Amino acid sequence: MDAQLRELIPFLRDRNPQVRQIALSHLLPHTPQGSPHRNIFFTGLQGGGLQTKPKEADIIKDLKLLCRDQLSVAHDAFRALVNLSDSPLLISSLSEPSFLTFIVSYIIHPKSILADLASMLLSNLTSSSAACSVVLSLKISIIPGAGFYATQSRCGTSAPPDPYPTGETQDVLALPLLVDAFSTIHADPDPEKRIRKGDLHFLASVFANLSVAPAGRSFFLSAQPVDFSKPAELEYPLAKLVSFTEHKDTIRRGGVASTLKNCAFHAPGHKAILSPEAEKVAVGPSTAEAPGVDALPYILLPLAGPEEFDLEDQEKLPEALQFLPPTKTREVDPTLRLMHVETLLLLCHTRWGRDYLREHGVYEIVRAAHMVENVDKISEHIERLVTLLKGEEASEVRELEEGEDTIEDASLGAPEGTGPRQIMPAAVEDDDEDNKIEEV
Repeated sequence: MDAQLRELIPFLRDRNPQVRQIALSHLLPHTPQGSPHRNIFFTGLQGGGLQTKPKEADIIKDLKLLCRDQLSVAHDAFRALVNLSDSPLLISSLSEPSFLTFIVSYIIHPKSILADLASMLLSNLTSSSAACSVVLSLKISIIPGAGFYATQSRCGTSAPPDPYPTGETQDVLALPLLVDAFSTIHADPDPEKRIRKGDLHFLASVFANLSVAPAGRSFFLSAQPVDFSKPAELEYPLAKLVSFTEHKDTIRRGGVASTLKNCAFHAPGHKAILSPEAEKVAVGPSTAEAPGVDALPYILLPLAGPEEFDLEDQEKLPEALQFLPPTKTREVDPTLRLMHVETLLLLCHTRWGRDYLREHGVYEIVRAAHMVENVDKISEHIERLVTLLKGEEASEVRELEEGEDTIEDASLGAPEGTGPRQIMPAAVEDDDEDNKIEEV
């Protein structure tokens, strides 16, 4: 069977698109992890030892090129690379700046039809530190116009704007543009009226992966221009993400919750994370100031239920948590509830953070959450949080010494991202096969 499948590989370069599609459609089912003939995609790859750049297999080169092909071919090529990107042998090849430039440009361009598959691929790739390093410093070419056009996105499933912009090409950092694309999604039930062709939920996992590294946390907590065309107006990129902690899509709200928790490991950023938008704050050592992220309401809302508080307690709460409707429900995923409680615990590792949480109704919310919580680990973390807020000051946490930036607390682990995901074959009767996603 291996030999028969290998005979299909040269047809991926055939001049006839129908031949390319047929060959790829026969190879695609063998890409998920555990497939008995998956080794055909790794033949010729060299890894390990002291090599800095493993040799790239011809089939991987082909798949990367086919991502730019017409719709049916590009769709299967993206799916194949999503499934194969869990392999360390492919990280070097798929993390090449030229390929990541195409992927990122493609995701950013609103007309890219397969932007969600590209986002999923980028999410898998950024599970590795090598790809994260490239993405954090990556620059892409754009042409300003009505918005802007990422020129390297052009391919069979990503048409350029009409009329084509006439301005001069500029090279700009890609990551702020990914954050903008993620945060400006306005889904319309009518596909013809949608500004963007994709939902980009998997970019939340990209941000979670990037924020594992100190350089990633530094980006989200560094004052950045609101828009590349307005360099004087600053904001924290994290501020564009926090509103999605109650989004209906689990991948989006989970990735944002993970990014928020990872950023909370950076103690100098606590004041910026918690301060309201009306206050301008700097995160040292930088002196550049930007409006606060005002993250506390978005951390507490997933932990809040329909409980009524007396007037005195109600007034302590952030405005978004006052007088919640009787239909309000808590986050249903226990992993995400735990993550939000852990974020609050991390924010307690600075004196300023503890004081702010005390003054803004955190105790009242977590007390009510504790009464209905049925997961022991979450209950235990809430109890520790209550001790920090109501017990003897600094009795439970070690204050960071001068020069220390990253919080170390064994009970809260370390910054972490998301693992690679696979697209599994759907049942015959189910047409929506792109939703058959499994974590590796």
